[in-house]
Amino acid sequence: MSHLPQIDYDSASEEIRAAHDEEIRLRGRMTNMKRTLLHSPVAHRIYAEWFTLRAELDPVISDREIWIFSHAISKAAKSKIAISFFRRALINNGFNPDALELSDEEALLDTFGKAIVADSNAVPVELWAKLKERYETKVLVDLVAFAGIMLATAVFNNVVEVDFDPELEAFAESASSSAS
Repeated sequence: MSHLPQIDYDSASEEIRAAHDEEIRLRGRMTNMKRTLLHSPVAHRIYAEWFTLRAELDPVISDREIWIFSHAISKAAKSKIAISFFRRALINNGFNPDALELSDEEALLDTFGKAIVADSNAVPVELWAKLKERYETKVLVDLVAFAGIMLATAVFNNVVEVDFDPELEAFAESASSSAS
């Protein structure tokens, strides 16, 4: 059970309801994490910058590549909600997250995501060399900033123990192994 409650829209302030309504307008849905973050519209807005950075990375980094990168960060951070969110993205687009054949670029992003979480003070020089061969500096800045928000999202979900979104249940790792 979550350590912090989700907002109650009916009793929320005008500022919180406006932020809620804008999130629904922009993205069409509201997750339990966002309902919890909305106690602080500023915190919600900062975490929503994930979408801004995603847009900056597009089209250099495809949706599938960003899902793989985000999934790697989520797995390394042991965030069930974030893992399931990106499993859903992959599955809904025809990919099996348990049997992905990664391109060189996807494998690079997967390794980078895991390295960031494992020890952000010790991302291997060889990995940086490969990243610099493939991406311009601006893309790398955006990618690292994106990873920071992705990791912050995983940490928020983990620390608060945000209630698992029911619509993610079918995509959780345990659901796929029990369905096999």
